[in-house]
Amino acid sequence: MTATRDTRALATSSEVATFLGVPPKTLDQWAYQGIGPRWSKVGRYRRYRWADVEKWLDKNASGQVA
Repeated sequence: MTATRDTRALATSSEVATFLGVPPKTLDQWAYQGIGPRWSKVGRYRRYRWADVEKWLDKNASGQVA
């Protein structure tokens, strides 16, 4: 069985912040505290895989599923 690779472009902090509806500074704080979505350092920039953002969002969901 081969793993399927996510071929979507890496997301910037600004793109992830917009997607989540939070200020970019919040992502900075989450990264510092180690509580936000998983990210990778690319050069001097923080980049996110969309699959990791979605996985983090699912993990932190609360409430009832309809």
